Amino acid sequence: MFHRDGPTFFELARQALSSTQRGYDLLAPKFDFTPFRTPDAILELVVERLKPLRPFPRILDVCCGTGAAMNAMMPLCGEEMVGLDFSEGMLNVAKQDVKPPTDKVKIEFVQKEVMTMDFCDEFDLVVSFGAFGHVLPRDEADFVKRIAKALRSGGKFAFVTSEMPSKLGATYWLARSFNAAMHLRNFLIRPHFVMFYLTFLWPNVGVLLRENQLDVKVFDLFPNEPKLKIYKLIVAEKR
Repeated sequence: MFHRDGPTFFELARQALSSTQRGYDLLAPKFDFTPFRTPDAILELVVERLKPLRPFPRILDVCCGTGAAMNAMMPLCGEEMVGLDFSEGMLNVAKQDVKPPTDKVKIEFVQKEVMTMDFCDEFDLVVSFGAFGHVLPRDEADFVKRIAKALRSGGKFAFVTSEMPSKLGATYWLARSFNAAMHLRNFLIRPHFVMFYLTFLWPNVGVLLRENQLDVKVFDLFPNEPKLKIYKLIVAEKR
């Protein structure tokens, strides 16, 4: 499905019937050939917006997956890039694919569940792409708290999200249908697979950021595309 080198329908079904962690372990070798990977075009837009805000000696990519964002952010990194993910399979791919531009940049990978992340005043930039659907709404406040704790004073948390899409559009109803199917799957099958859409949206997430002493700036990701105005780049700076 999706690509000739991507997962088959039956492989996706097997992954969907596994736990979240096991599912991504299985998907890892073919993940980059699926639409679940954040497109390079979006990562490039984020990098261009962050360039004037340098320096970023130490960068953390939360839920780094196969390392696409780590490679994209590498030109911004001065000293060390850290990728955190709970999937051993995804990290194994990232270890092969993520390459520093010079010997001056150190690469480190940490296998850890994001809700047990305990960095403190360590990073100048934290990013996360395509992972918020794995954070349940009840855990979002704790998630933001851990991100804020990981940042140094003046450090920035940058991520892409959107406003709630219109109920008159297909995007809204496709996302709601997927979420309903996932709730039904988790009601019937153990262990749960946690992946939902329409979570961590702007402006609601702004409240959580400000509660954790983060000053928020919001940018249109596609300023020249009126139909895509709901997509936002959020840059939250620690006081």
